[in-house]
Amino acid sequence: MSKKILYCRCAFAKVVPDATKDAVLEKLCESGAGFESVADLCEMAARKDERLKDLLAGDEPVRIAACYPRAVKWLFHNAGVPFSDGEENGDGGKHIEVLNMREQSADEIVEKLTES
Repeated sequence: MSKKILYCRCAFAKVVPDATKDAVLEKLCESGAGFESVADLCEMAARKDERLKDLLAGDEPVRIAACYPRAVKWLFHNAGVPFSDGEENGDGGKHIEVLNMREQSADEIVEKLTES
């Protein structure tokens, strides 16, 4: 089954090191994998941006490069978007995995994002 990749630039919160964000983005582009990039999930959630629903739409698993998994989960929850990280939360049990650019290396993140 294919997967959806979401990359958060974390443009406003400035909590993810620039070197890590830049390296992940560069390696993702070099990988040839398709991905969706957003400026800042925190800002989108604060505005309850309807696009957040679109980002998780579909049946395929989703992998997100952002920050702490618990924070990303609650950002979506706050915006009223069902989010399942292995639990049934009303989204049909779709698996969503969050990779933490605050703590993981760029190589580790991109390897996980692009693996089958």
